[in-house]
Amino acid sequence: MAMAPLVKVVLGTFAFAVFLVLAVFPAVPFLPIGRTAGSLLGAVLMVIFQVISPSEAYASIDLSILGLLFGTIVVSVYLERADAFMYLSKLLSWKSLGAKDLVCRVCLLSAISSAFFTNDTSCMILTEFVLKVAKQHNLSPQPFLVALASSSNIGSSATPIGNPQNLVVAVNGQIPFLTFFVGIAPAALVGVLVNAVAIICMYWRELSSHLKEEEDANGEVVADGDTSFYRFLPATLPHFPRSSFQERSFVLDMQGSPSIHGNSAYFNTLRYRSGVSETDMFRVPSIMLETAGNSSASSKWKAILWKSCVYLVTLGMLIALVMGVNMSWTAVTAAVALMVLDFKDAQPCLEKARHQT
Repeated sequence: MAMAPLVKVVLGTFAFAVFLVLAVFPAVPFLPIGRTAGSLLGAVLMVIFQVISPSEAYASIDLSILGLLFGTIVVSVYLERADAFMYLSKLLSWKSLGAKDLVCRVCLLSAISSAFFTNDTSCMILTEFVLKVAKQHNLSPQPFLVALASSSNIGSSATPIGNPQNLVVAVNGQIPFLTFFVGIAPAALVGVLVNAVAIICMYWRELSSHLKEEEDANGEVVADGDTSFYRFLPATLPHFPRSSFQERSFVLDMQGSPSIHGNSAYFNTLRYRSGVSETDMFRVPSIMLETAGNSSASSKWKAILWKSCVYLVTLGMLIALVMGVNMSWTAVTAAVALMVLDFKDAQPCLEKARHQT
């Protein structure tokens, strides 16, 4: 293989250096155009300097990788809307055994979520929940954020859809999803365990000292808390049906109002024209409350149905990937199915997906 001319090597190195600087430092003072524009600039410079031809540049674009990346990111956006990551985060504090237990849970959950929904998505979404859990337990967030970032990268290596690098390896190597997972998952699991132990050892003193502070803080809250809140329990108060209470208060307000008494002839005229009794006239708020309640119940069931559809579509996508169906078209099909089931303008979700790339 012949060596490239020195001029082409120098120009190609310069174009790659421009891309690398803008990719690592997207807001450099002399050219703050961002990573995306920096990548395009590097590609254009490669063609202008004749390092590669335009046809070679187009041929280097792998649509199957882009389709798989697009599909998985869109699916993760809809999963976030369906509160999937919120349910995962609840496992962080469910029957927690202490700070070290929380570190292990963060490592495990971030690794699992990043393996199936990309590491970038897991870090961006779970960070908020990790910070909340650390604040609730009066703990420093640093060990948990380190656990989230490191375990997300380790766990993402277990599947082809965990990160873009795995996509390139799996697609170009024509490695099926299940084969890739079986080969890499054991090593990823060992890596997550080693990472959890290393983080606990690094922050052992900090995690142990906060355990005592948390117990003291809980004792102070119980002792110094405002106990007046607990003096009025719902069980000790007289119970009135909501609808009848609203109706009676409305009738009393209307009957006691001077403006109503001053216009009694007007209300009598309305009552006789409508053919209803005076009591029925004041039942309108009750009907409105019942309508609002029915609408709220209907919206709740629609939300439950939509979330169930999102989870089923995602599960179907994972089953298809395990069965060896084309990974790119499987992810794109799942993404389009969720857009259709959402029955709304998909532009906000696509914008969010674009920001995650």
